[in-house]
Amino acid sequence: MSVRKRPTPKGMIVAGVMSGTSADGIDVALVRFRRERNVHRESEGKSDLNKTLRETAPAFELIGHVDYPYPAKVRAAILDVMNSNCASVAGLARLNFLLGELYAEAVLASQKKLKCKADLVGCHGQTIYHQGERETFLAKPIAATWQMGESAVIAARVGVPVVSDFRPADMAVGGKGAPLVPFLDYVLFRDDHGGRIVQNIGGIANLTAIPAGARPSDVIAFDTGPGNMVIDAVTEKLFGKAFDRKGMIAASGVVNETLVREILAGSFFLKGPPKTAGREEFGREFAAEFVRKCGNAAKNNIVATATALTAKSIADGIRRYVTRKFPSQRHRCQEMIVSGGGTKNLTLMRMLREELATLGIVLRFSDDFGLPSEAKEAVAFAVLAHETWHRRPSNIPAATGAKRAAVLGKISYP
Repeated sequence: MSVRKRPTPKGMIVAGVMSGTSADGIDVALVRFRRERNVHRESEGKSDLNKTLRETAPAFELIGHVDYPYPAKVRAAILDVMNSNCASVAGLARLNFLLGELYAEAVLASQKKLKCKADLVGCHGQTIYHQGERETFLAKPIAATWQMGESAVIAARVGVPVVSDFRPADMAVGGKGAPLVPFLDYVLFRDDHGGRIVQNIGGIANLTAIPAGARPSDVIAFDTGPGNMVIDAVTEKLFGKAFDRKGMIAASGVVNETLVREILAGSFFLKGPPKTAGREEFGREFAAEFVRKCGNAAKNNIVATATALTAKSIADGIRRYVTRKFPSQRHRCQEMIVSGGGTKNLTLMRMLREELATLGIVLRFSDDFGLPSEAKEAVAFAVLAHETWHRRPSNIPAATGAKRAAVLGKISYP
């Protein structure tokens, strides 16, 4: 299935808004959904996801997408909060409302640029903290997540309802609150004739493995480890640049294979899915320790090693947890469809392609299917918001570990 860019005359328009763990900016995708089929209202809100997708799988097309970098001071404030154990309550509250204003401005600017108006907004928000596993807090086992960006502000400024705070509903029924993008992956890339792995490489890298003819309960999805997060942190620390443009620094370096193998023997990588990761696992502290372990290596070699860590951790996750789950020729995944900012890193893509070749997997891009790689996650939250608006579940329990499917998010009205 492909996502076409040509708009149709009718159908609900949803603005999907995403800002990822890299905290580099705001992505907005305007998505037009075709008319709803006639579905009995008593089926709404039920948790049978197989039935939901059979009867009401959303059909949509991408009108367009726009990205807006965060102002430098805003990005610095977000990164400080993410890495802080003692942020002020006042600062957190103000940042929450500030991000709401910035998201609203991004939606309004996108509507003007793309010459259409949204009927609904789906805003993921900026993840400040995510703890998918339960830990004891004041004598109670608690999992917790927080995505900032005040939805009431967005609704008031844009003038339409806003679906936000998608992750807690999954966590409330035993899930880890992530990954949520597998719903879109399943809708778009499920194929009766061949298995596919859909890989997103943002700050964190995550995959969705969809065997041929899969039902939602057959899907495997998990975070494979760092995506751009460690590469960016190391590049900034050593070269004073926000990222390694096109992977040119890494291309000139030599990989420390021994260190990569050592890291891949760590607890996160040995743990089976479902599992999630974030700055808590691969943020500033991890990057600092990574540089320390590289010792006196040349700076370009350190960036090359960080890049190889991303590529090899993806392949390692597939080898450990996907090929063992789907060993038969019929269900074996033969393609990887990759998206996200990591696709711009040519050295990372070369390394990944080489790793996949040893597994008999061909690398493709979501752009080949009509979905621009940089727009995918924003499109995903437009789709999730559309499902929430129609009171339909859109988590995939096989991916998140939830006990059942759930209707995600909270709705703010203008």
